[in-house]
Amino acid sequence: MSLVELIGQADERGLAASGLACLDRCIPLLGGDDEVLRPLWAGLADDAGAAEWGARLEQVRGKLGGEFGAGDFSGSGEDEAVLLARRMLAAAPVERSAAGIRVWADTCSVAALRIHRLLDPLKDAGDSVDARREGRTEGMSPLVAAELRRQITVLELLAGHGPAGLRPALEVSTEGRRVLRAVVSRRSRRRG
Repeated sequence: MSLVELIGQADERGLAASGLACLDRCIPLLGGDDEVLRPLWAGLADDAGAAEWGARLEQVRGKLGGEFGAGDFSGSGEDEAVLLARRMLAAAPVERSAAGIRVWADTCSVAALRIHRLLDPLKDAGDSVDARREGRTEGMSPLVAAELRRQITVLELLAGHGPAGLRPALEVSTEGRRVLRAVVSRRSRRRG
């Protein structure tokens, strides 16, 4: 099943986890620490967390909003990647409703794939990330392929296991964050 189809079939919790996982993997670009999104992840575990989503989101925005920190790079690829990550955070809906979360999850999916495409040292032969999301994967660069796999895995975990899929989804996201942090670090060392 393609990523687009998985997003189309996901429930509200799966969509929220999908969007949050994409943002989580891109946190190195915003200078955030590995724990900054933990309150949002914790809120996905039960239905009571939906009511606290907005307050927790505003706390995260407060921590990440005005500081580029380690994510302040020179070079057009990094600048665009940082901008895309900031837009993911800004677009997160304050109310965790299925309709708003679906749009956000889709937006985050596209943005995360674009970020990985921008930062991948190898060229992605595809015309667009939309083709990748629809299942056309020929000539995909390694970093983009790994991000696509992670997005699909997160949605499959939540669809197959419900709230019990959150912990493994977070582990998938953590792995992706480490990979992106290493890519960003390597690029910074080459320039510095």
